[in-house]
Amino acid sequence: MEPTDPADLRKSYRDARLDERDLAADPLSQFDVWFADAVAAELPEPNAMILSTATADGTPSARTVLLKGYGPEDFRFFTNHGSRKARTIAENPRVSLVFPWHAVHRQVIVEGIAERLSREASAAYFHTRPHGSQLGAWASEHQSAVVTREELESRYAELARRWPGEVPLPDFWGGYRVVPVSVEFWQGRPNRMHDRLRYRRADVHEPDKWAVERLSP
Repeated sequence: MEPTDPADLRKSYRDARLDERDLAADPLSQFDVWFADAVAAELPEPNAMILSTATADGTPSARTVLLKGYGPEDFRFFTNHGSRKARTIAENPRVSLVFPWHAVHRQVIVEGIAERLSREASAAYFHTRPHGSQLGAWASEHQSAVVTREELESRYAELARRWPGEVPLPDFWGGYRVVPVSVEFWQGRPNRMHDRLRYRRADVHEPDKWAVERLSP
C-alpha cells in the first residue's frame, strides 16, 4: 500500500464566514458563542485544547488538556503541580491555547499568562470529579516521571482500599487560569482566503478594552 502524501490532502471550506460586525464586544463572550456551536455540532470533546509552554531558555512543549471553565476573564484547567507543564509554567508563565475544531472549520488561538488558582477553587472542582479520577490524580503523584504500568495499577488499588469514599485534595494538584492578552478566531473559507480576527488588549491599564484586527490568512 502506497503511503499517503499529506501534501495531497486538501479540503475547501465553504460553509461559514466571520465578519467584524458579527463579533461580540470581548473575546470571552465570542468564545462562548463558538463553544456553544462546537457543543451543538457534537464534536468529540469540544473542550479539548492544546496547551503550549516554553521553558525559561525557550524550549517548547505542547500537549492536549481539557478546558474546565472559562469567562469572563480567563480559561481554566487542572493538573499535577509536579508535571512538566506545571514546572514549565513556573519558569515562564506565558502560554498558548489552541482549540482545534476541525469538523466545523474553526480554531481559537489564545495567548496569555498562566497563574495558579487558589486551593479553595481547586478543591471545589476536585470534588466534582468522578471517584476514580480523584484516585487517579493521587496514583499519578509523580506525573511525567518514568513508571511501569504495574506500579501504577498497584498504587491505584492501594488508594482505592484507603479511600472507598471521599478522597482528599492532593497537595500536589490544582488549577490554573490563563488570562488572555490576545485571542484569535479562525474561520476556514474557500481558496484558503480564511477569516482571522484577533482581539488584542488595547491598553494594559484598561483590561476590559479590546482592539480587533483582521489578519491576512
